[in-house]
Amino acid sequence: MSLEADLYQEIILENYRSKKNRRRIESATLQAEGANPSCGDDLELFLSVHDGIIVDAAYDGVGCSICCASANLLCDSLHGRSIGEARSILEGFKGMLLEDSVPEFADDISDLEAMQGVKHYPVRIKCALLAWNTLEGLLDGVQ
Repeated sequence: MSLEADLYQEIILENYRSKKNRRRIESATLQAEGANPSCGDDLELFLSVHDGIIVDAAYDGVGCSICCASANLLCDSLHGRSIGEARSILEGFKGMLLEDSVPEFADDISDLEAMQGVKHYPVRIKCALLAWNTLEGLLDGVQ
């Protein structure tokens, strides 16, 4: 395995183990549930939005390591971002996995690039995208 692949694997495992964003936000402005029945992943995404800025993001539920790592990375990437910035990050992430786009994430969220290796395992792409598809549904309801 290459050094880059080792680093990406470590980032994914670190995010899978992280409990920082794995919690419920009782006063969330937006929340939605997403499920991937083929893998057994089931999560709920929570956003607190104030004046168009995401001030908190969290998820709760059960899922495989790819699903939970991706959800944790998603939450980290949204803190302090506007709804428009969240949409842009979402498009970049989905493009990276579904269209072989080269990601251009800001330095503070460059760990998202660790998930690009998932595209080599087509059956796991749904796992990596569950939280992101759930976010997309939430953002589609925001004007």
